[in-house]
Amino acid sequence: MSQDPHGNDRLPGDDGTQDEVPEGTGAPVAGDAAVPGRRRSRRPPPTPVQRALGLLVRREHSRKELARKLAARGVEAGEAAAAVERLASEGWQDDTRFAEALVRGRAGAGYGPLYIRAELGTHGLGGEAIAAALEGYGGDWTAIARDLVRRRFGPAGPLDLAQRRKAADLLARRGFDGDSIRAASRFDPDD
Repeated sequence: MSQDPHGNDRLPGDDGTQDEVPEGTGAPVAGDAAVPGRRRSRRPPPTPVQRALGLLVRREHSRKELARKLAARGVEAGEAAAAVERLASEGWQDDTRFAEALVRGRAGAGYGPLYIRAELGTHGLGGEAIAAALEGYGGDWTAIARDLVRRRFGPAGPLDLAQRRKAADLLARRGFDGDSIRAASRFDPDD
């Protein structure tokens, strides 16, 4: 311990400087909780709004999904609903933006409009919001289906009836409609 100019005892590092510690020794530095007489301040637990915002900065969430995740983290239902409502009113959470992002992401991963429509329904979105998000998507569903078939069956596509059936089954599981399935499973590679 040293003394300040007024003769008071002080701990190393109280003057704003750090004591020299050889590198790699693991010795505590001034300001560490290991210094006797000092307490590490505890952060208060995050509020429901802070928790929800932490989820939203990672990716878009629907209102229903955000409330469910807050409840899973121990936030009461009323507080979770209030936090989601506040973030929605301030523009941090938007179901329309969420739906558009989900459509782009799933279409990019090779899923069709029927699959995406069903998934959006599980997020508590209304029929109009789902239809608007799917209509707002500028991609070509048949081209997406063809690309998926090419990735699975090679550049020439399905070569025989058995492979065409497998391609059609794959596309049906992925949520493509009948027109896209027919076009993708019987396509000419030169198209």
